[in-house]
Amino acid sequence: MSRQLAFDLPAQAAYRRADFYPSPANAEALAAIARWRDWPSGRLVLIGPAGAGKTHLMHLWAEAAGAQIIAARDLAGADLPALATAPVAVEDADQIGGDPGAEKALFHLHNMSAGQGLLISAATPPRDWGLGLPDLLSRMQALGIASLLPPDDALLSAVLVKMFADRQIVVPPNLIPYLVQRMDRSIAAARALVAALDATALALGRPITRALAAEVLDSDSSE
Repeated sequence: MSRQLAFDLPAQAAYRRADFYPSPANAEALAAIARWRDWPSGRLVLIGPAGAGKTHLMHLWAEAAGAQIIAARDLAGADLPALATAPVAVEDADQIGGDPGAEKALFHLHNMSAGQGLLISAATPPRDWGLGLPDLLSRMQALGIASLLPPDDALLSAVLVKMFADRQIVVPPNLIPYLVQRMDRSIAAARALVAALDATALALGRPITRALAAEVLDSDSSE
């Protein structure tokens, strides 16, 4: 049995509102998405570290606004006039710094999107994207920003409890705080850890306990 395989199991992403857990770490961004009709010029930049919930919020907004989601790196080959006829969500804009085609495409999409709705996600504020197009940088810096912080203990605890419950797994009460203090602080890490614990427990015929969790966490860190 390979414990690495447990981490390689595909995770099914669910972007329902019921699966997004409010916490102080995401309160600002969640409120901004809910008030999307009030964004200045109909545009917003959503920033936060990987695993903080940017993609989830973008899908919630896309459903509410009837928006299409596109990766920023794909903008250069996109039909921008067609995109700009409806709200658009652009993911990972911080990854296009130094890509002239993608930068120009985002610049034109920004100009075309007036009145439609434009949500842009990134890990950092626009000043840190490494943009080479001055006009794009000035426009991005003029947009409102909503920030996501790394998941706090309460959020990670709620997510872990829900993920175990979804798998119909009963875990001892002391397991959740044990995991929260030792896992990587992201929703993606929580999903991978629960999947790994479930797979390992089934393979070994053991219940999920702190002892088993310690083995899985140690195996993951050594790899």
